[in-house]
Amino acid sequence: MVHDFQDDIDAVARIGAVRNILDVVCRTTGMGFAAVARVTDDRWIACEVLDHIDFGLKSGGELAIATTICNEIRQTGDGVVIDHVANDAAYYGHPTPAKYGFQSYISMPITRSDGSFFGTLCAIDPQPKKLQNTHTIDMFRLFAQLIASQLDADEKFKAAEKDLLGERQMAELRDQFIAVLGHDLRNPVASLGAGAKMLLDTPLNERATRIVTLMQGSVIRMGGLIDNLLDFARGRLGGGLMIDRSTAVDLAPVLQQVADELRSVTPDRRIELTLALDSFVACDPARIGQMFSNLLGNAITHGSPETPVRAEARADADGFVLSVANGGEPIPDGSIASLFLPFSRGQGNANQTGLGLGLYIAAEIVRAHGGTLTVASTATETRFTATLPSA
Repeated sequence: MVHDFQDDIDAVARIGAVRNILDVVCRTTGMGFAAVARVTDDRWIACEVLDHIDFGLKSGGELAIATTICNEIRQTGDGVVIDHVANDAAYYGHPTPAKYGFQSYISMPITRSDGSFFGTLCAIDPQPKKLQNTHTIDMFRLFAQLIASQLDADEKFKAAEKDLLGERQMAELRDQFIAVLGHDLRNPVASLGAGAKMLLDTPLNERATRIVTLMQGSVIRMGGLIDNLLDFARGRLGGGLMIDRSTAVDLAPVLQQVADELRSVTPDRRIELTLALDSFVACDPARIGQMFSNLLGNAITHGSPETPVRAEARADADGFVLSVANGGEPIPDGSIASLFLPFSRGQGNANQTGLGLGLYIAAEIVRAHGGTLTVASTATETRFTATLPSA
């Protein structure tokens, strides 16, 4: 019965990136149906589905295991890629394509860190597709690895949550889990970034280039989330934020790069950057870039899309001042005091993404530089201002 696998379905559902992965799979390959499936020796259960061809299968739906090619993948541990069933020497005449009416097929195993087989990331289409190429196969493998990594992290967290007693013990384990999770996510995220870069270095049509560019934007966002997670864990576990103010640097290229990255991720939002940097700043440029990215991302998330996000930076003999402002509804007075606390997400859109660590990390970076981060919110604009004293 399907409910026997509800925990697996729920675990996949908790991975927010899965829907985006299935969308990228369909957009990139042109295939109409993609799914993450739980596959055992006697069951095939759809955990998450994206269906543009009315295949008729939904999350929780089941196929007879003997009628699927995924069963063969479970037995061999190898992926299967078919451009055109009618021309494929191994699968021409195979009963599965005939039963389900597809001509193209690709499926990669989702293998957990302990070597156990969870299921597959698969896609089908009634029309032939060009799938037998390194870029498509590598993309599927990377996505399957990312899903497996997230399933492992989810399992670790659930096991820890079940075993711990007491609020203090739970808080300590959460911090340790965040540190481990951040480190574990770096490899699959780096692989995704490398895969996207590799795709952009090859001839692509306009649509494919746009999709891969969006993938790169997602990698940038994931990298920022991981950095925030690790910084939070270091602070809570006693390491604290590490900064290097030994050298005065020109912050213009750092701030410009951050603004350009956020523009690529949110092309529908206008970001205005004004720089008046008359002197170099004794600071940790990577940390200042991270702080600016967090403030800018916060403004894009919470600001009105009808008004631009305005960033201004000034450096002179008195120090360095960076402000980020957005239009939209003012922050309620009751929420101001908790804005810079970890896991605080204010009273914004309930569907917004993020961990509620961006402003907390930004404030910690400014504090580590001996400065202050303040906020002023009115009906006209909300403005965050970071002030660093001169060295």
